[in-house]
Amino acid sequence: MTAATSPRPIADLLDAPGVALIGRILLTSPFWISGVLKLFDFASAIGEAAHFGLQPAAAVAVAVILLQIGGSLAVILSRWTWLGAGALGVFTALANLIGHAFWTLSDPIARFHDMNAFTANIGLIGGLVLAAILAERRRG
Repeated sequence: MTAATSPRPIADLLDAPGVALIGRILLTSPFWISGVLKLFDFASAIGEAAHFGLQPAAAVAVAVILLQIGGSLAVILSRWTWLGAGALGVFTALANLIGHAFWTLSDPIARFHDMNAFTANIGLIGGLVLAAILAERRRG
């Protein structure tokens, strides 16, 4: 059995200049948008860290901002993609466990919403893995 190929218009679109860059920008948008918002509202970033019991909250907020923006730039610019995607993926996994522990919630609506966020983040981690794989293949 042979693998199906994409129709020519789709293949052409996927190969078009800038499409991969747009994809990397979109993939990382939850991170760089969050990092920029935290940067411009640092008090809220500290409050968020404190809310989840992460101390010292100001240092955690700085680390999160640097990770979100720096990791995003690494993926977007295709420089050290494996490191940026890996850092964002590990961050997302940890944030998922801390911020979306749906299994601890008694309210069924809140549990459902957190479970949806948790599973969406798992998909985001998968996208970051694929971005790292594709970047490595382009170099090889």
